[in-house]
Amino acid sequence: MEIKKLEKINENTTIDWGLNGYETDKVIAISTIEIGNTFEFNLREKNQLYKKIWETTSEDIDDLNEIIEQGNSFGAFENGELIGWAICDFREWNNSLFIENILIDEKFRGQNIGKLFIKNINRKARELQCRLVELETQNTNYPAIKFFQNVGFSITGINTKLYKDSIETALYMSFEVLI
Repeated sequence: MEIKKLEKINENTTIDWGLNGYETDKVIAISTIEIGNTFEFNLREKNQLYKKIWETTSEDIDDLNEIIEQGNSFGAFENGELIGWAICDFREWNNSLFIENILIDEKFRGQNIGKLFIKNINRKARELQCRLVELETQNTNYPAIKFFQNVGFSITGINTKLYKDSIETALYMSFEVLI
């Protein structure tokens, strides 16, 4: 298996990758309390079954390819075949590298490919002299939250209104880049 710069993805890439989404038996429950001019957010683990599946459309692929053109994204390849990607958007306005999408073929999950992506992303962020690497995920994506926390990310923000689904809350996570 090899991690290298991702040049482009095509529409048929993920057809045989298995589950395009996640399943979990835990979520991060978020409650808010408004007191005068202050807000308190409480995050706690909650046992709850949740499954989310999405389709990667040709429009999604076009949008991801626009980001890939920046040259800051990575692919995982097994015998020359793409088995995963980490698509990153350099955001000059706040000097950050934003992880737009990480997806790994279900057959290859749990083999440290995600950790290798994070190492490459961190190296790229240092090269670009970014101050941080950031991402957004859902409070229902417990496996992703735990993975990112285990590789050094912290929860740094919340948006309770980003999604139509009232169960989902956007969690922003980041880590400071050490130059």
